[in-house]
Amino acid sequence: MSDVGAQDVMKLRKETGAGMMDAKRALQEAGGDFDDAKDLLRVKGLADAKKRAGRATNQGSIGHYLHYQTERPVVGCLVELLCETDFVAKSEEFQGAAKDLAMHLAARRPGWVRREDVPGEVIAKEQQLFQAQAEEEGKPPEVAEKIIAGRLEAYLKDNVLYEQTFVNPEKFVGTVQEMLDQLTLRLGENVSVGKIARISVGEE
Repeated sequence: MSDVGAQDVMKLRKETGAGMMDAKRALQEAGGDFDDAKDLLRVKGLADAKKRAGRATNQGSIGHYLHYQTERPVVGCLVELLCETDFVAKSEEFQGAAKDLAMHLAARRPGWVRREDVPGEVIAKEQQLFQAQAEEEGKPPEVAEKIIAGRLEAYLKDNVLYEQTFVNPEKFVGTVQEMLDQLTLRLGENVSVGKIARISVGEE
């Protein structure tokens, strides 16, 4: 394995949140290539997150956010962020993530946490709408089928929390699911979203 410098290890730790030994091993496996090492850690993080996904999450915290307009709150959001222990739930990073997710709710307005949470009748209604659009556009059946599938996929990515791109790229670049996977890796516990709620003045 290649020898790697302490500065490179520290830089990789800072950018990925990985442990010291994990960062060192990734750099060694990547032959000192920084970008390849980040990719290796990302793959490992996703694998580790999937291993932890089955663990019970009986602890957590409520992230909350109020959006003000002309000195009055007009949007309020709550996120139930879950983990395995109260030790992690009380940590600064976990609390910050809960608040960040509440702010994400205010901006992106997801209707559901996971794809499997979307009711079947909603899927059916959207498919009918996309079918009517394709027919109005004069698309042949074989083309319309692909268009409907593509538009339904886009609809789900726009409205399912886990599949939305996280709203603040200065803190994390990727989907909410990927953000939670990285949080799971750094904290060493299964981290997931339970319930969400968004109330906005004048909106149903």
